[in-house]
Amino acid sequence: MKIKTKLVLGIGLLFVMITLLTVISSVFISKLSNDTKNILVANYNTIEYSRNMTIALNKGIVESEQEQFFENNLHKQQQNVTEVGEQSLTYKLIADYQSLKNSMNDSSLLKAVRSDIADIMLLNMQAIQRKSNVAQKTAESAVFWIAIIGTICFVVSCILLFNLPGNIANPIKQLTNSIKQIAAQNYSQRVHFESHDEFGELAKSFNTMAEKLEEYKAGNIEKMLTEKKRIDTLINNMHEPVIGLDGDNKIIFFNDNALKITGLKLENVLGKQVQDISVHNDLLRTLIQDLFIQSSVKPVAQAAPMKIYADNKESYFEKEIIPIKIIPTGEKEEKQIGNVILLKNITEYKELDFAKTNFIATVSHEFKTPISSIKMSVQLLENERIGLLNEEQKNLIESIKDDSNRLLKITGELLNVTQVESGSVQLNVVPANVSEIIEYAVSANKNAAEQKNIKLQINMPSQSLSVFADTEKTAWVLNNIISNAIRYSYENSIITIDATKENTQTKISVTDTGQGIIPEYIPKIFDRYFRIPGTKKEGTGLGLSISKEFIEAQKGSIEVDSEYGKGSRFTIRLPLSLRE
Repeated sequence: MKIKTKLVLGIGLLFVMITLLTVISSVFISKLSNDTKNILVANYNTIEYSRNMTIALNKGIVESEQEQFFENNLHKQQQNVTEVGEQSLTYKLIADYQSLKNSMNDSSLLKAVRSDIADIMLLNMQAIQRKSNVAQKTAESAVFWIAIIGTICFVVSCILLFNLPGNIANPIKQLTNSIKQIAAQNYSQRVHFESHDEFGELAKSFNTMAEKLEEYKAGNIEKMLTEKKRIDTLINNMHEPVIGLDGDNKIIFFNDNALKITGLKLENVLGKQVQDISVHNDLLRTLIQDLFIQSSVKPVAQAAPMKIYADNKESYFEKEIIPIKIIPTGEKEEKQIGNVILLKNITEYKELDFAKTNFIATVSHEFKTPISSIKMSVQLLENERIGLLNEEQKNLIESIKDDSNRLLKITGELLNVTQVESGSVQLNVVPANVSEIIEYAVSANKNAAEQKNIKLQINMPSQSLSVFADTEKTAWVLNNIISNAIRYSYENSIITIDATKENTQTKISVTDTGQGIIPEYIPKIFDRYFRIPGTKKEGTGLGLSISKEFIEAQKGSIEVDSEYGKGSRFTIRLPLSLRE
């Protein structure tokens, strides 16, 4: 029998029995109520009227008050005749009372009236007894049928209570346990229900599924092993060193190139804790140190390449730690199950970069000599002792001077770039006076500012400020920033240079009211070779990049704050000198 049919029959039968019990109870209660009402309304009232008439006779019917009381109750009795023979007895009482009224002293008539009242009371007492017997039978019948039906309801309820939950819960519990076994990859699990209901059908479907999963597992183990061998072969043939770790930092693969650069053997590392192996291997210890730094930020390729001896030469590698994350089946949150350490060999690119840097340094250095000769020749031509020049020749001389100065500046920037890229920046960090650095930079840009009628306004505190910095390179940076401010400012404007003390640093700000920088280009302003698209101003795009390198090499910082159409403010922060 189906579970649904069982539920409908059991609960339906219980519902019908409860409804029947309610109807029978209502019928019997209504019947008892009517019987009781008949006794109270009909017979009890008659007895009450008869009692009142007897009291009036006892007190003396000759008195007008008692006579009136007697007649009132007699009238009520006339209206309350309900039993067989009561009408004749009431008429006889009325006749005897009328006779008594005519002869108040006749004791025989008084006795007759009393006898009539007693007969009426007796008749109603007998009726009360009879009706009480009927009500008693009705009550007994009600108790019998209610008890029978209540017992049936109780039996049905007990049967449902003890059988229905178990019939539903036990198969579900067994099925749940079996599903957990399947989830744990125990595909030999089976469910055995002998019933022919929905649970039986569910058990057949479940067993079919488990059987197919078991066949699938058995048929795919070999395929999975083949795929694992294929992946292992692929990893081992990668030109990059690769190390795989599980969630407990145990080594699960270590390709040939990784073994080669670390000097380890596969049988000594596979399945071992990586931190245990790293105790005796400096390179491996360096590779895994980021794994044990608690950070919510995803690890990225480190900025500085690692220098490792490989391929019989000093090679360069970039390390990247790739977290392996999955969302387990049936879950919603992502879970990390391991990490892959990947080393990218960038030796070829590094060598090309070194060649490029050396080439730029060589070319820039070679350019400086002819440029200096050009400048010297121009100065000789400007000397009137050699000969006078006409206006057209003077204009050509000025053009040559501007071009040579620009070339000299470009070669200087290129040389600075080569120093930065090669890591050979030589710093002479000493206590330096801030006002001297500012005055040097302002003096270097004085002529350029006067040509555009731009005022360079310096705001210095009354107390002397001293920074711990390289004077020459800091002055070069400030000179570059002021030069840019003049270049991008409008004529007749003001450029403000402010120097203030801020905690343990000195802050130097250069503020202009020029065209400003478009917001989308602000994050790129310090990138090497970057120039704002569409600008007509000359430049290499190296000045700000070199400035950033020079300032950060002195443990300082440089930043820009700009609003397009209103101007820009470049801020340099450098450590205060110890004498501050």
